[in-house]
Amino acid sequence: MSTRRPLLRRLFPSPALSITVVAFWMVMSSSFDLGQLVLGMLLGLVIPLFATRLDREFARLGTLRPVPKLLFVVLWDILLSNIRVAIQVLGPERRLKPGFIWVPLDIDNIHGIAALTSFITLTPGTVSAALSEDRRHLLVHVLHLEDADSLIAEIKSRYEAPLMEIFP
Repeated sequence: MSTRRPLLRRLFPSPALSITVVAFWMVMSSSFDLGQLVLGMLLGLVIPLFATRLDREFARLGTLRPVPKLLFVVLWDILLSNIRVAIQVLGPERRLKPGFIWVPLDIDNIHGIAALTSFITLTPGTVSAALSEDRRHLLVHVLHLEDADSLIAEIKSRYEAPLMEIFP
């Protein structure tokens, strides 16, 4: 049994990635049939094998308890930001105060940082622009910047804190 586990781990280095690849393949394919499922499963087997060779930092997962609330927060923020940005864009251009802010990061897991940058970029009105070399600061462009400190505090409490639980 001890020799079987390493073999299984080598064949399936990331079961979550394999499942994600199959799911995305099925969503992107034009038909839901056995051939597409087999092809998706083959890709789900092969892609993680290559990904482990490229990725030297493996994702360490902590607790998944914050995931449902975090997803709700992100979706809610996307909805509200869409409305806010539409109002800002349709209003007078002189009212907009675009700007850049550096968000100091407490999270050091690269996968958590990637999720954080994705959440920020998915939210209309903000875009992750750069990550410092030491991964301690994230440059964010904001369409309308009123209070940098409160925006930083909001990003850290709404996104970074739960991500630190998921990616310790």
